[in-house]
Amino acid sequence: MHSDQALLEEIQKKREKMIHLAQKTGFTSEETIRCSHELDQLIYEYQISSTAAYKQLQNYAIRLWTLLAIVA
Repeated sequence: MHSDQALLEEIQKKREKMIHLAQKTGFTSEETIRCSHELDQLIYEYQISSTAAYKQLQNYAIRLWTLLAIVA
């Protein structure tokens, strides 16, 4: 699995490639559509990764507050 930063870089490269393909072969060409699907998949992976990281952080914060409440 990719790191979030690596995914963002890959998303940007794929977006640039898709724009280039659309300009060269048309918005509805098979190549452009394939590239668009690949971009969608990368964005989906990024969203899943970001959500998982956010939930981990949220769980950590809850545990920390629970510990602080017990200590206090």
